[in-house]
Amino acid sequence: MSNNSKEKLVVEVVAAHNLMPKDGEGSSSPFVEVEFENQRQKTQVKYRDLNPVWNEKLVFHVNDVADLPYRTLEVNVFNEKRSNNSRNFLGKVRVSGSSIAREGEEVPQLYTLDKRSLFSHVRGELSLKLYLSTKEEVKQVINNNVNGGGVVVSGASAASGGGISKKNKKMQQGGNLVVPKQMGLNMGQDGNKMGFVLQNQAHLKPVDPTNDMKPVVITSVPGPVIPAAAMPRGPMGGFHGGAGVSSEYALKETSPHLGGLNNDKSTSTYDLVEQMQYLYVRVVKAREISVFGGGEVVAEVKLGNYKGITKRVSLGNVEWDQIFAFSKDSIQSSVVEIFVKESNKDEFLGRVWFDLNEVPKRVPPDSQLAPQWYRMEDKKGERSKGGEVMVSIWFGTQADEAFAEAWHSKAANVHFDGLCSIKSKVYLSPKLWYLRVGVIEAQDVLLGDKGASLNMMRYPELFAKVQVGNQVLRTRVAGPTASRSLSNPSWNEDLMFVVAEPFEDYLLISIEDHLAPNRDEVVGRVILPISHIERRLDDKSVVSRWFNLDTQFSSPNDPKSVVRFASRIHLRASLEGGYHVLDEATMYSSDVRPTAKQLWKPHIGVLEVGVLGASNLMPMKIKEGKGGSTDAYCVAKYGQKWIRTRTVVDSLAPKWNEQYTWEVFDPCTVISIGVFDNSRVDKTTINGASNRDIRIGKVRIRLSTLESDRVYTHAYPLLMLHPSGVKKMGELHLAVRFSCANMFNVLHMYTMPLLPKMHYVQPLSVNQLDSLRYQAMNVVASRLSRAEPPLGREVVEYMLDHDSHMWSMRKSKANFFRLTNVLAWFVAMSRLLEILKTWHKPVYSTMFLIAFLVLVLIPELIIPCILLTLAAVGLWRYKSRPRHPPHMDTRLSYAESLHPDELDEEFDSFPTSRSAEIVRMRYDRLRSVAGRIQTVVGDMATQGERFQALLSWRDPRATFLFVILCLVAAFGFYLVPIRWVVALWGLYFLRPPKFRNRMPSSPVSFFKRLPTNADSLL
Repeated sequence: MSNNSKEKLVVEVVAAHNLMPKDGEGSSSPFVEVEFENQRQKTQVKYRDLNPVWNEKLVFHVNDVADLPYRTLEVNVFNEKRSNNSRNFLGKVRVSGSSIAREGEEVPQLYTLDKRSLFSHVRGELSLKLYLSTKEEVKQVINNNVNGGGVVVSGASAASGGGISKKNKKMQQGGNLVVPKQMGLNMGQDGNKMGFVLQNQAHLKPVDPTNDMKPVVITSVPGPVIPAAAMPRGPMGGFHGGAGVSSEYALKETSPHLGGLNNDKSTSTYDLVEQMQYLYVRVVKAREISVFGGGEVVAEVKLGNYKGITKRVSLGNVEWDQIFAFSKDSIQSSVVEIFVKESNKDEFLGRVWFDLNEVPKRVPPDSQLAPQWYRMEDKKGERSKGGEVMVSIWFGTQADEAFAEAWHSKAANVHFDGLCSIKSKVYLSPKLWYLRVGVIEAQDVLLGDKGASLNMMRYPELFAKVQVGNQVLRTRVAGPTASRSLSNPSWNEDLMFVVAEPFEDYLLISIEDHLAPNRDEVVGRVILPISHIERRLDDKSVVSRWFNLDTQFSSPNDPKSVVRFASRIHLRASLEGGYHVLDEATMYSSDVRPTAKQLWKPHIGVLEVGVLGASNLMPMKIKEGKGGSTDAYCVAKYGQKWIRTRTVVDSLAPKWNEQYTWEVFDPCTVISIGVFDNSRVDKTTINGASNRDIRIGKVRIRLSTLESDRVYTHAYPLLMLHPSGVKKMGELHLAVRFSCANMFNVLHMYTMPLLPKMHYVQPLSVNQLDSLRYQAMNVVASRLSRAEPPLGREVVEYMLDHDSHMWSMRKSKANFFRLTNVLAWFVAMSRLLEILKTWHKPVYSTMFLIAFLVLVLIPELIIPCILLTLAAVGLWRYKSRPRHPPHMDTRLSYAESLHPDELDEEFDSFPTSRSAEIVRMRYDRLRSVAGRIQTVVGDMATQGERFQALLSWRDPRATFLFVILCLVAAFGFYLVPIRWVVALWGLYFLRPPKFRNRMPSSPVSFFKRLPTNADSLL
């Protein structure tokens, strides 16, 4: 039976979605290649399209339908690189034959694209229809071209004859290329006569010997002819589609109407923010208020539909002293009214009103407007019985001193308990010190009752445990020595802690005996106040002291306590003021000054940040009757100073317009600015009972990347990594300016060590720094959580990057590709040398050879030429220098092409909370990565051991040859000047290909034959 009478497998490639951009310009030119039982077919290429639609049918022979459920269909998606006629991998799908339907029952199936290897960049889905058919005919594939690519030929047209004129006509119409069978068989012989060249991407392009004809893309389905010249090109010569590079995650420059940049002297103190006009009403107190039966009274300020109410006060002391601020855009009336009422009644006791047209305008730095007494009218309109109220009212801006503590009209719906959490505040981190406790030795230690009863059967395992607050460290168990008795253990260990001023904690040192697992007995202890410990500013040694141990833990009347005598412990304790206590990741440090203020140097500049607002924020919670909502506030941290803007209630585009200033002591530092959703505003929030503020996003700005005295106004994307992938949560609008008075001082800082002197004189280990940083973060979080309003622990942890040290496959890949980008320069230089070496460009090779000989013969020019080249490159790149500060880069962070399992692993807790099967799979994946690293490390060790084997006489013949060669070379280099040796070596290295041999050289062959220690590995 012939193949034409059998059922055929039809693979209908419908479309793909959300493919990975691989052309370097934010897009891809994808095509699909399907392989089944040694048959391979391709679709047409969709240029510059990340969501291509093909709707193409690819038909395959099926040798045996009964075996179809045991067969596998391979579907690969590639990106065509037209510049060098190659392709990039975009993803693959493996489909089992058991999922193939009958004709008429087929439905589109959506498949997620899988990786080809661990480091593949893959994302997206592919839609396919798979079914068996007896109507479709298989297209013939010609595979006899040089590159191994195939040309899809319609089986229906293969039986009919045709000449070149018919083919040219088909080409002009853009339909399928019809090639007769005889022509297909003779294509290898007659291809050049016909003027066609087979390409390895299954496309035919006409070739003209004069190279004047433009190539024409011939598609596999009817469609228009697309000349290559008609495709728009990018600046680097690549092809562009209709859409440009996606700017969703890009930094955007803005042009806000800043106060001080428009020569407005009235707002010079707030020159990095936009002016916001407010009506301020200060209600101080009232008098001559008569209430039947006594009670409590309140004052109510009403402006249109907005109403602010003061706190309740008793009738004997009617004093409120509260300020109300109404935003200019919320003013709905020309009159502001102030009522004095009983706390539980609607009727007012007195009323006074002001016409807004008569309200004065106050401009700082003028003093505050003095409040005045105003006679109120009662509900009958009479002024004689209404009493008096002391009020001041004025128009001002956010630069007014009353702005921070005022009640804002935008917070009218905030419940009373949440009012304190919406105000803007400035916090200061506690001053942190390292506490070094050196536990040297102990004398006359008496074992406890439990340890003494076991003394004849074991050696006492004594160790010292030191506790400061919730920080606990312990020494090793003192080992037996011939020179010391059992009661005189020795440790000589230094333990490091983090403490904060004011020193309220105590230092507790106890000596314990390890009796059994999870069973220790205290045999003595001493308690020392930290405030009495000596402070040290340099590396001078601290005098050690002996302290008596308290061994009486039982009742004083216990007769056993009388027989005990004073055991002692030898300690060396000091507060280290010469270190900088790291409470944030080293790479994002905002302050590197030592703890002791005596070691501080004058500041070199001032950093000013205007927090303008945010836009397009994502709804973070659901409120009753309002739907999605966000109560956003901003937190910035630089050095010891934290700032928190006010909370703008129920807004997806909040406007803060608050300006803050920091002193700068080192330009190579980073300011971190985060945006959060306030969870303490509304009691009716329907997102759970948790009071943890929700992260919206964070921005980091390195000061060294900013030009001096320039105002940067940009909208920074707020990017967050969620279990479902990277999401843009909105944009943060900032105005930033770094100014310095003396540029020489700034440049001098670049020559100074980054950290204080003690970090280099007595360095701390990496494990110590990680542990101390975690302790410092706990101390800062606990102190700031006790402020009012509190700065939550979740906010402090996010701003200090508490989880930056946790394992992440995404971060590992990102760092790997960062390393490859660094090494790309060396790879480019090696390729350039290879081009010069092989004389592919004779002119460049000749010029390089001449320059090489000149530098060898005149070596005094080598270093000046290198330095001049570096200076010229730096000056040339000045015109293309970055104009904007850096921001979060999703591509650099490897956040655009994440596998769901890798994201789930990154968000997993520590220790893991996933099932054993998932942990096993991740462990196997980690083993595969470690296996590759193991191979690379082994190869590096092999090369190093071969160098060692040159003189080790492990291979006596090889070492003999090397020694003889060294002796001969020694006499040769003594007789011949070194410059001639280098010149001859350069001539040999750059010899033309005619004098080259593809075989490896003798020195390389000799080196690879040397023995290594790999032979001795198990």
